[in-house]
Amino acid sequence: MPAWPESILLLPSPLVGVHAYAVLAEAFRACGRFSEIAEPPSQVTTGVQVREAFRRAVLRMSPDLVVAHSNAGLVAPAVADGIPVVFVDAALPPTVGQTTMAPPALHDSIAGLADSSGLLPPWTQWWPEDDVAALFPDSQVRASIESQEPRLPLSYFRTTVGAPARWEARPCAYLAFGETYAREQARARRLGWPVAVLDDALHLHHLHEPTGVAERVLELARRLNATEAHHE
Repeated sequence: MPAWPESILLLPSPLVGVHAYAVLAEAFRACGRFSEIAEPPSQVTTGVQVREAFRRAVLRMSPDLVVAHSNAGLVAPAVADGIPVVFVDAALPPTVGQTTMAPPALHDSIAGLADSSGLLPPWTQWWPEDDVAALFPDSQVRASIESQEPRLPLSYFRTTVGAPARWEARPCAYLAFGETYAREQARARRLGWPVAVLDDALHLHHLHEPTGVAERVLELARRLNATEAHHE
């Protein structure tokens, strides 16, 4: 019998673009899994629009596992519909109610970057150069990803999405890259989710060690599966 999960759907951050996840999808395939990357809308404008695009990908593929990175974490519970989710250095929606696609402090910090039409520069241009350079394993990988990096409107980050009732009780796990999402890590532990932390890793660590990240995700998935089997 093939190892579970047999199929994995990656939900990419709409800020970075699909191309940044190709090596991780390939790493899952090298581990013997079928893996695809959900396509965000070609013109991202609202969180609901991203949610619906990802939901269509879930319905089309019916994966065993959903893996959500970064901003995609906010829509993952709504699109997974009970399918186990591993959040990878990702934002988490609140227990109940609506959430904006960025915290107010982040929105305010990037508001001045928008041009006269309200479009922000690509995500990698929001931060100091030294910080951005460290995210990539080399300049070639960086150039390749930045060539396909989308530009989002500032208004996107004021739009809201909701999550299903009691979504936190569904099968979920959390993989953190360092301490950027320390609050989310702590919340996941309080909820009793399986949690793993790659110390000193940065937000795009899957570009540096795709195989290692894939193996950690699969390890968390196995822990989730064992927990669910125990509760049956």
